[in-house]
Amino acid sequence: MTRITAAWTAREDLAAMLAALNADGDHCRYVGGAVRDARLGIEATDIDIATRLPPEEVIARLEAADIRAVPTGLAHGTVTAVLPMGPVEITTLRRDVATDGRHAEVAFTDDWREDAARRDFTINALFADPATLEVTDYFGGLADLDSRLVRFIGDAGERILEDHLRILRYFRFHARFGGQADPQALAACTTHADRLKALSRERIARELLLLLGSADPLPAARLIADCGIWQVILPEMAPDGLAQLATLLAREARVAARPEPMLRLAALLPADPQLADTVAARLRLSKAQRLAIGRFATPWPAEGTARQIAAQVQPVESVSPWLLLRAPDPSLEAGWRALQGWTAPEFPLGGRDILAMGIHAGPAVAKTLGEIRRRWIAEDFPQIDRLREIAGEVARSAD
Repeated sequence: MTRITAAWTAREDLAAMLAALNADGDHCRYVGGAVRDARLGIEATDIDIATRLPPEEVIARLEAADIRAVPTGLAHGTVTAVLPMGPVEITTLRRDVATDGRHAEVAFTDDWREDAARRDFTINALFADPATLEVTDYFGGLADLDSRLVRFIGDAGERILEDHLRILRYFRFHARFGGQADPQALAACTTHADRLKALSRERIARELLLLLGSADPLPAARLIADCGIWQVILPEMAPDGLAQLATLLAREARVAARPEPMLRLAALLPADPQLADTVAARLRLSKAQRLAIGRFATPWPAEGTARQIAAQVQPVESVSPWLLLRAPDPSLEAGWRALQGWTAPEFPLGGRDILAMGIHAGPAVAKTLGEIRRRWIAEDFPQIDRLREIAGEVARSAD
């Protein structure tokens, strides 16, 4: 019998919660990603629990134990327990009654195997007993983990018809856990690729960014191309988009940069800010994401050091990733090092200083101030004495 070992299983707050839920029997098991990751020795970020208790009973037992219960998804049986060491989602065992590729109508059950059977991949359908930490594996998920195989439970095509987003989820999980791709999964993803058009843009964007945020998304990205899926979810992709992504990943490795999903998305696109904005709008990205991808799609300036360029860009934090994608190769490492931990100095002059120099109020003030700042940046932010000299030179030339 396989058992999991993980630090989170020793959490006192988790034990107290389980004691409340299991007061009169064995009603709960750990499930899904936390069990999978524990088996692989990966630290879990989320802990999910499956239970035979109906959601109303879960809430009642938690509140009786002075544990805050949030009904995050009662229609689907999910209650979130707010614990001192982090929230835990508790979901009543379910079976699908009806699916349309986007939504599922569920009914509650007390059958562990029935609940496991409605999950997407074998590696995500693992349960673990909280008392013994023994793993229950109905569909060969442990063997698939050992083989680095991401495999649908049952017929891949049928599972995709239940939820079209499983196409992108397959490639995301393959990027993280897979080795050799499953031929049946690839065939089903290819056959049903057009069904992704029926999904909301937000759901597609979320899965796409999660995939691109994996340690090495390139093999999965190439499989997506082989299956004809990029033309469905990202028709604006550049002809050399995969090559650009490969180059970016190599550059990230050279400077030990952390994965930046928005940057990797921009690598798939042409260097065209207007096109990038169109993509961001279609995928309904946030304002911050939209600004970021627009910056990343802009060609790197032909002149100026990394710091000089960064001083002209807001937010400054967007310049390091932009440099990774667009800067000329010879200046990569030096530019990256120059920006790490650096804060652009504050320009010490303002409009009143310009007026005091005899420049008349109006557009000339902003123009003069801009030219002084431009020269200050070009000289690598000299101290105030030199800045005053620059200001005088600019003011005299404006007369």
